[in-house]
Amino acid sequence: MLNPSDFPNAIAFAFEAVGGIGAAAKVCQRSYQALNKWRLAACLPRTDYTGETRYAELLATAAQKNGHSFEAAWLLEASSPHKAAA
Repeated sequence: MLNPSDFPNAIAFAFEAVGGIGAAAKVCQRSYQALNKWRLAACLPRTDYTGETRYAELLATAAQKNGHSFEAAWLLEASSPHKAAA
């Protein structure tokens, strides 16, 4: 079983849970390069936090089919972008 604490961030864990960045790119219908940017930034695109897209839900569903369950809400919370204080 995959453990989120074994990964550098929640996005990297989610991608591995669905079978890697390539598999996650297919699930989200985005390029490998786009998802690699998400992994490096350790957060999903802004549109997932505003409800315009549902990448966290797509990844959670695909991960469950692979036997690695996590909640979409957990992924959104764990990968929430942190704004620096002004």
